[in-house]
Amino acid sequence: MADKTLPVHSVCAAGVVRNDKGEVLMIKNVRRGWEFPGGIIEAGENLIDGLKREIAEETGTDVEVGELFCVSSNTCHYPGYNGVKVIPEKVIFDFICTYKGGELTSSDENTETVFVPESEALSMITDPGYIERFKAYLEYSGRPVYMAYKNRPVFVPEMKTLI
Repeated sequence: MADKTLPVHSVCAAGVVRNDKGEVLMIKNVRRGWEFPGGIIEAGENLIDGLKREIAEETGTDVEVGELFCVSSNTCHYPGYNGVKVIPEKVIFDFICTYKGGELTSSDENTETVFVPESEALSMITDPGYIERFKAYLEYSGRPVYMAYKNRPVFVPEMKTLI
């Protein structure tokens, strides 16, 4: 029997963080521009705790994690950065979050952190994957969407369906 290698995927989570003024939290990522916060879940960490940690690290805020509105597969891998040789395929879980407190800050991954009116957020986002995922948030009606795409060398949608 031949040796088998299991596939490697990064598990990621992100949150559209809403406040009581009808605004959403946006960060200006140093590589991708404006997006909603999130990141890679660390080894031994669960999705909810990992998402809270990522949002706190990137924005200085505390959140309550609510409904799942989108699951995505970024089905390509590409050259890494910051000492990482290859960025593997990703499975991304997007949640609706509620702002609980904290002072807005930036991090080494983002240069700005702001609350903006929800109606303006989509026009700020330039990364095609984040655009599609934010559209899934805007269209959310109680059933999450699943989408698959490649984002290298250009964005190519592969599928989209309710789950």
